[in-house]
Amino acid sequence: MSRYEPSVIEPRWQEAWDKAGVFAARHDPERPKYYVLEMFPYPSGRIHMGHVRNYTMGDVVARYKSSCGFSVLHPMGWDAFGMPAENAAMERGGHPRDWTYGNIADMKAQMRPLGLSIDWSREFATCDPEYYGQQQAMFLDMLAAGLVYRKNAVVNWDPVDMTVLANEQVIDGKGWRSGAAVERRELTQWFFKISDYAEDLLDALDRLKDWPEKVRLMQANWIGRSQGLQFAFETVNAPAGFERIEVYTTRPDTLLGASFAAIAADHPLAKALEAGDPKIAAFVAECRKGGTTAEELETAEKVGIDTGLRVRHPLDPEVELPVWIANFILMDYGTGAIFGCPAHDARDFEFATKYGLAIPPVFVAEGAEEAALDAPFVPARTETVRYLRNAAGAEVKTGEQAILDAIALAEEKGFGQGVTKFRLRDWGISRQRYWGCPIPVVHCADCGVVPERKQNLPVELPYDVSFDRPGNPLDRHPTWAATTCPACGKPARRETDTMDTFVDSSWYFTRFTAPRATTPTVADETGYWMNVDQYIGGIEHAILHLLYSRFFARAMYATGHLPAKAVEPFDALFTQGMVTHEIYQTRDDRGRPVYHLPEDVIRQDSGATLKDGTPVEVIPSAKMSKSKKNVVDPMDIIARFGADTARWFVMSDSPPERDVEWTASGAEATFKHLSRVWALSVRVGAMPEDHQGLGDDDLRRATARAIDEVTRGIEGFAFNKAIAALYGFTNTISKADGSAPVMREALRVLARLMGPMTPHLAEAIWQAQGGEGLCATAAWPKADPALLVDDSVTLPIQINGKRRAEITVAKDLPKDQVEKLALANEDVVRFLAGQPVKKIIVVPGRIINVVA
Repeated sequence: MSRYEPSVIEPRWQEAWDKAGVFAARHDPERPKYYVLEMFPYPSGRIHMGHVRNYTMGDVVARYKSSCGFSVLHPMGWDAFGMPAENAAMERGGHPRDWTYGNIADMKAQMRPLGLSIDWSREFATCDPEYYGQQQAMFLDMLAAGLVYRKNAVVNWDPVDMTVLANEQVIDGKGWRSGAAVERRELTQWFFKISDYAEDLLDALDRLKDWPEKVRLMQANWIGRSQGLQFAFETVNAPAGFERIEVYTTRPDTLLGASFAAIAADHPLAKALEAGDPKIAAFVAECRKGGTTAEELETAEKVGIDTGLRVRHPLDPEVELPVWIANFILMDYGTGAIFGCPAHDARDFEFATKYGLAIPPVFVAEGAEEAALDAPFVPARTETVRYLRNAAGAEVKTGEQAILDAIALAEEKGFGQGVTKFRLRDWGISRQRYWGCPIPVVHCADCGVVPERKQNLPVELPYDVSFDRPGNPLDRHPTWAATTCPACGKPARRETDTMDTFVDSSWYFTRFTAPRATTPTVADETGYWMNVDQYIGGIEHAILHLLYSRFFARAMYATGHLPAKAVEPFDALFTQGMVTHEIYQTRDDRGRPVYHLPEDVIRQDSGATLKDGTPVEVIPSAKMSKSKKNVVDPMDIIARFGADTARWFVMSDSPPERDVEWTASGAEATFKHLSRVWALSVRVGAMPEDHQGLGDDDLRRATARAIDEVTRGIEGFAFNKAIAALYGFTNTISKADGSAPVMREALRVLARLMGPMTPHLAEAIWQAQGGEGLCATAAWPKADPALLVDDSVTLPIQINGKRRAEITVAKDLPKDQVEKLALANEDVVRFLAGQPVKKIIVVPGRIINVVA
């Protein structure tokens, strides 16, 4: 075959790999293991170029490690539960299960042509009863271990999807799926006790040396450890049972600047007051329609209502502070109550200014005098300030020291104590929807909440459900919820809430080690395969998925499902950049943008037009988006250029942690390069065996350098550098004057080095140049260290401080010989023009300085 024809080459070698079982993961105690995993996809029905880049990165690592002698686990599965399937069922008819499994089949069919080295025998979907049945078994074990509990809680309620959302699923006050304004409601919910592990999850971040610093910082901020003071205000005129209001503050040094106390709308005292006061009832009802996260409340207008109650200041009982209910306080952070220090807190300042409350300053900048504040003074805790109001008298100190002093004073006087708190709240997992893992408990009138028996698992979802109206179809099913109590045998009702889909993705990586087991994990398999050596995925999962997975691994260890070494399940994490593309738009008669697919646009130096000549506005590259139509279908690229072109391109143009812009010209250039590589192989393959050349030594040295550079590029996740080295090596071979055996050996090395990126073309070249077996199973080439040592060095020659020439000499040439060669150089002679040389300085291996 003289022409490069991916449509012929690629299916052939994919079939050969499948037939040989090349990518089946083998538990082999005699070999080191390597577990590489990309974050598994949601089965939306279509893959996109982001998928191609993500999975190609993992494939490069998997193929490379396999060729280095590792037993590699590189699996694939589907994060298959969730609201989109239910929404599709409501919008289009049909059933979520059918929609999901149909999409899985479609996406798998699109992924197979990429030639990924995936062990498809380990494939599963989280909606498989065999998978979620084991998840239910772990839930029961965690329930028995005290890691799961049920309580009433104020939750984020999506009124369109009619389900609870985690804080992380609320974006700008709206549901991340529906876009509807989220409300606060009180419901009975199931929780994982992730807060029990808050300190360990935070401290262990320092051990994750092979994680991006940005991800570790995001997790640290989310866990949010703070040292502060917990104390109680004594109430003056509150209802019985509310003689004290507990407050937690991270700035007890500002306590003498308090001008009010405030409680959350969901605080027990607020609930008691609303029962007898219509104005308060109306206010708290309005608050519950508002923000649900601290971040959102920071930007919302600060509003409140004076309850008429008062509390005594703990440092001066003669001072009474008004108690307000305020919309910017959340019940699930701290104690749901604060003291307001408006002089030194922007939120409190806005509130006090709005309602005419006092703003007494506690400290000023060092060297400043007390003055009326027209804005809050909020220095860093490490900054030194002069305290005006301080129980120990005015003095200059840092905020950090003042905080410690205030805590010590509170403990000495007995009105409070220093405590460490975390921002991280327990993980509410109850979701009011059908397409999720059923929570395996029943509700019995006599026994209460009773765990299902493990022998009755999985508790499967019924198929005969209706989506003719919003809400949870399990609540409406005529028979599914009806069961018997596992404890007493009397009639009982199943829990109709299902689990948050983040539960499904918080342990899937452990299931790949034994995907068909009748227990969640198998100790021998997790002992061999865990941890994940290289995890690859998007930065958007830094909190949502990775933190939950770290908790789940700890909970699985506590319940006997993972070894101790796996409590941090991902040894190395890589967060890849996006694939971007220009956006093409015109405008309709009303000036609204109309977007166009790249294949419908003609790009020229003069600009862009549609095929009918209509001018097109080109917007700079952005993340590929179906709504903006700046998407490229990988199937179209594979059909036109082949999978290897797509794989090479997404690896070559930029470092993998950065975005890469997809361009038609770039794809065409990649295809032309791969065609040249194949043409080179054809040319060398046609050489007579007795062909002789003069450049064997140079080619052997170039081959050694290429092995070294590509190896370092892949090991360092610098795939673009590896590809740059391959470009250079290809160019060297094409120009080389070597004997036939040395030329063919260089091409066999080239095939193995290209194999992780372009495995199909590599196999074709390997076979054409006489390689034994499959290139995919060939050992990674090793560079001869002796060939990596350059015997010569090029030295620049400076004359009176200016570079004028250079010479190449043997590295071990004595200095006096270097001096003679430098002074004999034609350019040096010409620039000296007969001037006497006063001094010549040779810096070995670096430079020659001539002073004339």
